[in-house]
Amino acid sequence: MYEFHKDKDRYFNMQYKTSKEYIVPFVKEFMPNKKPLRILEIGCAEAGVLKAFTELGHQCVGIELSGSRVELARNFMQKEIQDGQIRFIIEDIYDIDPAKEFDELFDLVILKDVIEHIHNQERFMGELKKLIKPDGYVFFAFPPWYMPFGGHQQLANNKVLNKLPYYHILPDGFYRLILKAGKETDQKIEGLLEIKSTGITIEQFQKIAVENDWVINKKKYWLFNPIYQWKFGVKPKGLYPAFQKIPFLRNFWTTAAYFLISVKKRK
Repeated sequence: MYEFHKDKDRYFNMQYKTSKEYIVPFVKEFMPNKKPLRILEIGCAEAGVLKAFTELGHQCVGIELSGSRVELARNFMQKEIQDGQIRFIIEDIYDIDPAKEFDELFDLVILKDVIEHIHNQERFMGELKKLIKPDGYVFFAFPPWYMPFGGHQQLANNKVLNKLPYYHILPDGFYRLILKAGKETDQKIEGLLEIKSTGITIEQFQKIAVENDWVINKKKYWLFNPIYQWKFGVKPKGLYPAFQKIPFLRNFWTTAAYFLISVKKRK
């Protein structure tokens, strides 16, 4: 595991800067000019992403399963909580009744590095419609499964395995053997294998979206994920246009895929 995963202040700031400099500009052209907008992040972690939206004057809600991460989020966002600008919910998104939980639905729902952890993604994409206004949008950012670290093996404790690309795409048995040989804990191994079971490709995401009557309004494939500039000092770079058009193979070169989708309008 890299040091920045343990340094929550640094990680919060990396998420905040990524949101401010890349996510906000990506969605901006589709957002109404009125303020405040209603914004929800599912899997908000420490709320670094939402920080970039609250400072623009928007009203935010963060949903997160981990109580410890929400505790950190509340610490980072004390002023915003006091001002009534943000609140946090510790609950599974499937257990939330929007009519009871929210006074108003959302203009924008954000899922950054979340969809690749969700089981039954087809059902989940349908559930999202309950959360947005008729003219609302959903933003996704995720690492395609076949990208060098699509299995999140950077979270391994072994200093070789957490820097070794692509081996997560091996069959489960071989993957498990390699992790065991690296003396990873059973808990870590099962966690990485669970990510293997939910990893998603660009093509799978687009197929699920279309089948659930979503329209893809905007997309961008990154050769170097924007957050890498704060993690590794690597300047962000979009995937070369010619490579973007090659189905399947583009997953190997795309370290982050950005999508903005909306509900298909009925004629």
